[in-house]
Amino acid sequence: MTMHPLDIATKLTPAGEGRWTGHTSPAYWNMMGPFGGVTAAVMLQAALNAPQRIGDPVALTVNFCAPIAEGAFTIDLKEVRTNRSTQHWSMELSQEGGGIAASASAVFAIRRETWDHQPATPPAIAPHDTLTRFDTAGRIAWAANYDMRFGEGELVYDPRPDAEPGPARSVLWMADHPARPLDFTALSAIADAFIVRIFHVRGRPVPAGTVSITTYFHTDEAGLAANGAAPLIGMADSKVFRKGYFDQSAELWSADGRLLATSVQTVYYKE
Repeated sequence: MTMHPLDIATKLTPAGEGRWTGHTSPAYWNMMGPFGGVTAAVMLQAALNAPQRIGDPVALTVNFCAPIAEGAFTIDLKEVRTNRSTQHWSMELSQEGGGIAASASAVFAIRRETWDHQPATPPAIAPHDTLTRFDTAGRIAWAANYDMRFGEGELVYDPRPDAEPGPARSVLWMADHPARPLDFTALSAIADAFIVRIFHVRGRPVPAGTVSITTYFHTDEAGLAANGAAPLIGMADSKVFRKGYFDQSAELWSADGRLLATSVQTVYYKE
């Protein structure tokens, strides 16, 4: 069977105690390096692969320190501490001659059956099959790996005056393309698959890049398996664009209304 592009991009080979090697994928290339979501996914994959790993991820923070060049990279993984039900990891991605390009931390936990309560509700959106897939032709390579169907806030390139920015909020269906059963690797990548908000509010491409992203996972492996390859409802928004940086928050929901992940990131931009 042909490997899914995401599995190719996040494939790691053991290279000694706590060390993994991988290679960038042209399928997930962004403007100046790999798509940040696939970098987050491969950092998480290193911890998921660890033989002593316990439980499922509950939080992942990735800091993008420098551009990642096309080619091979190394991830050094360190088990920081393991408690009775939680486990803490740190990761560093480096390339020969380039030093550390990204650092990350992850918290894993053994989840137990407890009282549940979800006061949040998913955003309203038209049924998946009634919406048209966003046209990624001619856009950056990584976008072709996702099926995006906007119900609100589709990206339209129509430059706007400084005093008349467009809305920052988008609501859309999101899924890997081709379809792939959801797991934590895919979920960590799709949490960053929302087009950067400044493109929406300015109506044009703007030099920008994520500096740091934190994703919180609100489900376990069984919950993701129950979703299978079904598309997710995604919502992304921003609160402030100021002095070269803006925030971007996101939510990812199952079609039946379960909140699976939330994320927040800080993004650099240049005007």
